Amino acid sequence: MRISVAAVGRLKTGAEKSLAADYFERTQGLCRKAGITKIAITELQESRAAEAKLRLADEGAALAAAVPPQAFRIVLDERGKAMTSEAFTDLIRKRQQEATADLAFLIGGPDGHSPQIRDSSNLLMAFGPATWPHRLVRIMLLEQIYRAVTIMVNHPYHRP
Repeated sequence: MRISVAAVGRLKTGAEKSLAADYFERTQGLCRKAGITKIAITELQESRAAEAKLRLADEGAALAAAVPPQAFRIVLDERGKAMTSEAFTDLIRKRQQEATADLAFLIGGPDGHSPQIRDSSNLLMAFGPATWPHRLVRIMLLEQIYRAVTIMVNHPYHRP
């Protein structure tokens, strides 16, 4: 299985970019042992449209184009389902057992996601009921992917 993260916005040099890179590199080091053949991040430019509705449409089209069309799509959205780390790991395992070739996580920009992106998702997922900045969501997602991989390979990182 391949995992992709498509995110609106670019992480600028600094702590956020460094932390995201750290979790990404750690995951790359263990993912093959967990049955994940590739993990990739695609950063997409924020729309410059004047109206939020147009920005959402532009960014939604870019997100849809950035992931394989047959991918199991998980859209990060505050209206989504909150999961424990173990449930998140079980979700990845289930996708593997069902021979999902591509698992894609979509992170919107400052305006969130268009209704079309939410409607086309296989799952809406949230990191709790709060609204998080999209840059922090990316770091939180990468940490949870890393945590899931460590759980899958019995690495001591996760301590329940």
